[in-house]
Amino acid sequence: MACGLAAAVVSSPPMTDERLHRTLDALWRMESPRLVARIARMTGDVGVAEELTQDVLLSALERWPADGMPDNPAAWLMTASKRRAIDHLRQRALHARKQVEFGLELEAQGKDMQDDHAARDADDDIGDDLLRLMFVACHPVLPSESRVALTLRLLGGLSTTEIARAFLQPEPTVAQRIVRAKRTLAEKQVPFEVPRRAELGERLGAVLEAIYLVFNEGYAASAGEDWMRPGLCDEALRLGRVLAGLLPDESEVFGLLALMELQASRAKARVAVDGSPILLMDQDRHRWDRLQIQRGLAALERAQRLAAGGAPGSYALQAAIAACHARARRAQDTDWPRIAALYAVLARVAPSPVIELNRAVAVARAEGPAAALPLVDALRNAPQLRDYGLLHAVRADLLLQLGRRDEARIAFERAADLAGNARDRALMRDRAAACTAAHD
Repeated sequence: MACGLAAAVVSSPPMTDERLHRTLDALWRMESPRLVARIARMTGDVGVAEELTQDVLLSALERWPADGMPDNPAAWLMTASKRRAIDHLRQRALHARKQVEFGLELEAQGKDMQDDHAARDADDDIGDDLLRLMFVACHPVLPSESRVALTLRLLGGLSTTEIARAFLQPEPTVAQRIVRAKRTLAEKQVPFEVPRRAELGERLGAVLEAIYLVFNEGYAASAGEDWMRPGLCDEALRLGRVLAGLLPDESEVFGLLALMELQASRAKARVAVDGSPILLMDQDRHRWDRLQIQRGLAALERAQRLAAGGAPGSYALQAAIAACHARARRAQDTDWPRIAALYAVLARVAPSPVIELNRAVAVARAEGPAAALPLVDALRNAPQLRDYGLLHAVRADLLLQLGRRDEARIAFERAADLAGNARDRALMRDRAAACTAAHD
């Protein structure tokens, strides 16, 4: 089917294959979640929606080098995806010999194409395609880990490799998990619909986890040339704010929102002009977004108020840790003993070797590197952290503080070897070289 669209006139000059692939890759990361969400709502099948949008991507790769990039490439992709969805609906209806039903379905979808903001169903509690897709991907027929992996694939636009890094698991394991999840949704004929409020709770944990993992991939990209992917952070924050409006009495929703707001407030100070990372203790805190910090602190206060009398949730605890940093106008004013204590509580609420590693960093700041190094060494054999570059980076930093430069250099080199992100890799190599230079 031809995809040249009057609504998105092609006028830019033809592109080289290399430039085209770079541009499409960036565009696809930004737009694919919306495409899949809209087409899934049209077809009622997440797997089919992903296949159809992938077909559109291939069509763009075939047409744009010769025709040039559309003036509005995002609109081109969306309109082409809708047309493929309607073709799919036509074929499905014909195969089922239900032309009458198809006529009604096609009429409804045609109206949707003419007006993307047509009135939603009166009982639609969410009213957001992306958030709707997230709740569908987090359906209780799927295991928890499959829900999050599928959501990251569909909503975050993350590759299987990036998701595997987020889970600290082998890539084939994650790939099989995603395939099985889509197959299960199709076999169980899970409808693409919004769960009623009474049913939201059983999916909420996976939704919150997925939103935060999308945010984390934007905040510290696991792969690629850039240290941050701000678009993912912005999308996660948007979804978090929508969710807070949907569930105003859920403490952990506001805990997550607070955590993301507080972390995102540092964005402008985290990257140097040349794109290299600036670590937390070296950041210019005057560049932190004080308005966003205030929003984060307000969300944290609400989360704590909603949880009054109960145990704090993991997101509220992490937000409380972020608040300690946000309240310190200078790095040396950071309340590290409180941060270490909060991490100790968090380790009990949500046991994880990554949490223990973060606690060790706080202990190093509060009590010194000698107190923290045994905690890090105890984590070296944890299966999840065996190939986790940050473990080796933290260990290298502690060894360097203790004057053990040769060991620190080896650990920094190991961290560089394991880094998936080019900026992280360069930083670790620079620090390894500095150990050698200082030693000489």
